[in-house]
Amino acid sequence: MNVTILGTGIMGSAVAGTLVRAGHQVTAWNRTADKAAPLADQGITVAPSAADAVAGAEVVLSIVFDTDAVLDVLDDAGPAVPDGAVWAQATTIGVDGTKEVAARAAELGVSLVEAQMLGTKGPASRGELAILTAGDPALVERARPVLDAMSSKTLHAGDEVGCASALKIACNAWLATITAGVAQSLALTSAQGLDPQLFLDAITDTATDCRYAHLKADHMLSEDLAPTFTVDALRKDVGLSIQVARSSGTAVTLLDAVSRVLGVASLDGHGKEDVAAVYDAFTTTPLGNGD
Repeated sequence: MNVTILGTGIMGSAVAGTLVRAGHQVTAWNRTADKAAPLADQGITVAPSAADAVAGAEVVLSIVFDTDAVLDVLDDAGPAVPDGAVWAQATTIGVDGTKEVAARAAELGVSLVEAQMLGTKGPASRGELAILTAGDPALVERARPVLDAMSSKTLHAGDEVGCASALKIACNAWLATITAGVAQSLALTSAQGLDPQLFLDAITDTATDCRYAHLKADHMLSEDLAPTFTVDALRKDVGLSIQVARSSGTAVTLLDAVSRVLGVASLDGHGKEDVAAVYDAFTTTPLGNGD
């Protein structure tokens, strides 16, 4: 299929490479052109504008940062989207942001569904994401060859656009909790004079074991902070979770604590680094309280 990727950050670039290796014809665009240029070496067409990028698309994937960025690119590219093309919105923007985007898409005559991605750079580059879809099932099915190439599984959250975003917010709250929890336990182990690796050895093959815990702990202990999912991106998603929790009457005690920890890591200069950098918030004297 002819696929357009709008946004070639960490996830967009990884997905673009996966799709072209799967045999799709991929065109990419990024607001900062230099970030998209290297994709040409993989056989991906790099377009000079968002409108040019979608001109021949059958499926469009928006993988940018926040609601404003999705709206901007939708305004730029929406009028040029061909009839019959499906716009799969993959940016984490929460339910309210998704409703705003869906309304704008309807005004522009763009057929929009959700394709929320669970996973980071590694799974994206291997076609092993979990994809949460929502919207008209017929439109989702039209995009199925692209979604299947990106993922090891897909889950349809509901026929109403916004259902996938609701589920994604809950999933990312869990991700943030695990990340902070692993950092806390490693720091506690080390602070008591023990090798922090012993914490991982202790939970291995128990009911509390978690593959993600080992993955992030390895990055924390090796100080390998090359970003697969940045501190600032996760902090933004936790903020969306807090908004949803407050509006629905759900307690935000844990979310507030995780948000502050991520804020400390960001204030200490780790905002653009991998979420493993949250370990810094437990092991150094912070520059602020993260609020």
